[in-house]
Amino acid sequence: MNREKFDQIEPQIDGASALAPDTTGWNFYEVDQGLRDILALYLTPKLLAHLIPHLSELGEMASGVLDQAANLADKHPPILHARDRFGRDEDWIEYHPAYRELEKVAYGHFGIHAMSHRGGILGWSDPFPAVAKHAFTYLFNQAEFGLGCPINVTDSGVHALKLFADSEIQQRFIPRMTTTNIDELWQGAQFMTEREGGSDVANITTKASFKNGEWHLYGEKWFCSNADASVSLLLARPEGASAGSRGLGLFVMPRILDDGSRNYYRIIRLKDKLGTRSMASGEIKLEGAIAYPIGAVENGLKQMLEMVNWSRLSNGVKSAALMRRAVHDATAVINHRIVFGQPLIEKPLAKRQLLKIRLPAEESLSLFMFTAEALDRSSGYGGNSPSQEASAILRLATPVLKFRATRDAREATGDALEMRGGLGYIEEWINPRLVRDAHLGSIWEGSGNVVALDAVTRAVGRHSCHKPFAAVLHARVDEAVGLPAYYAKKLHSLVDKAIELIEWVASSNQNESHARRATSILYHTSAAVLMAWEGAKTYNLRGDARRILWSWLVVQHRLSSLDPFETRTDLNEGNFTEILLGSDDVTMSEVSKII
Repeated sequence: MNREKFDQIEPQIDGASALAPDTTGWNFYEVDQGLRDILALYLTPKLLAHLIPHLSELGEMASGVLDQAANLADKHPPILHARDRFGRDEDWIEYHPAYRELEKVAYGHFGIHAMSHRGGILGWSDPFPAVAKHAFTYLFNQAEFGLGCPINVTDSGVHALKLFADSEIQQRFIPRMTTTNIDELWQGAQFMTEREGGSDVANITTKASFKNGEWHLYGEKWFCSNADASVSLLLARPEGASAGSRGLGLFVMPRILDDGSRNYYRIIRLKDKLGTRSMASGEIKLEGAIAYPIGAVENGLKQMLEMVNWSRLSNGVKSAALMRRAVHDATAVINHRIVFGQPLIEKPLAKRQLLKIRLPAEESLSLFMFTAEALDRSSGYGGNSPSQEASAILRLATPVLKFRATRDAREATGDALEMRGGLGYIEEWINPRLVRDAHLGSIWEGSGNVVALDAVTRAVGRHSCHKPFAAVLHARVDEAVGLPAYYAKKLHSLVDKAIELIEWVASSNQNESHARRATSILYHTSAAVLMAWEGAKTYNLRGDARRILWSWLVVQHRLSSLDPFETRTDLNEGNFTEILLGSDDVTMSEVSKII
């Protein structure tokens, strides 16, 4: 086609207006109907009413001032100053002012790190349930992913201290780790990885020596995020302890000693990372650092894993946040970009691609809310008795969420980049940062293989957590009042098949190679059940059953075998695409016709 003919069909618009806008001016809470609906199912009306103004405030900040600060902090990463001008080892880390502004909002204004541990945050007299806390985590990390790690390890470090530390240690550290006074705050860190052992913690070589009534640590930690934190929890092997993971002790190590001097360890260098550039990750050399044992020194790994499990849940929430931000960006593009004379939203393939980006985002939202609710029940939140059944569900749900959501985030953020086109590859836009940050999730707190094996061989094989897990999924199907009977039957069958598969994998080391597949199938099955339950509950609350259609898409595209040579067209595809990408409420009758 010559240029003259091409001009006849292409609108004459200037270069700037031809580009799709980003999400500036959005409110990430107000536009997320799924989040608002699910919170209404898990939180009491009184608490939800109290939180809505705060969630809305954070949703607006996340697309505006926080997003701008995060962009600056990403482009100006921290700098390590190993010595001062006199040659003294005063290793300190210089942060861009934008990162400090992010800290003020997260720790000072909203107190996300302290929400689970004390009352008085945001004017609420009691600690918040995990469901509420992670709603804030979810919104904040749609703007800034790097600081999410320090927030989480401060939060999870307090959790470990409350569980295992004696009263003296608790009184010394916890008040300063849960304050919202940014000038008095002691941020936390978790130093576990070493060159000799990443996920294989049995190879940890850091030594703990008891001298003159104090414990001193010697060795190196290889990947220390929030490297200059005021308080670090870490594993070390006491002198004389047995080899392997059972000989490890858990210690808490202050950055500054009681006399105001620096503790005996140095930050050797900072990591030049693919993503999370705003946050300092470094290598630490322990040179007799004073530390304090947490609980029995022979139970260190077991105690540390409590902290890791909290972090894995947070990890899943953060990956869900990256996917949701990718959805927001792709939605802005598809609704405003003009291609070949038409809005992109009118292109069937583009709409299908947006559904492909949205589906894993919706799945992860349902799974992390379910997991957070299990955490609340397992801990006896609200004065209730701690539930052993919920503890077993949490033990399996956490690695399942962490395994699949972190992997899906890599694809969803990449597809959103492609939706924006060439601009998505330019660092001035959000997409490169989302893609880079998404790759951290699947290696942080255990790589995919390690986490899948944890779910299958430990949670299922050793602790039989799949039995109460299956029971609660079946119960959710039964609670989905109004769900078409044939679809409820289908979901019950999928749960049984997913449990049968994961039992088979756990039954023999010879089946280990299927651990990833079994974990993914349990994730998708759980998402389909939870979405159906959420859709039925939401329909009874406000007359919208659309979430059942997301459940149905999971079944069709994640749990069904599709013939790659199939030529038939699903006559309902255009219909449910318009419904899911639209804003009108969907009746149960409409859902029944489609599925």
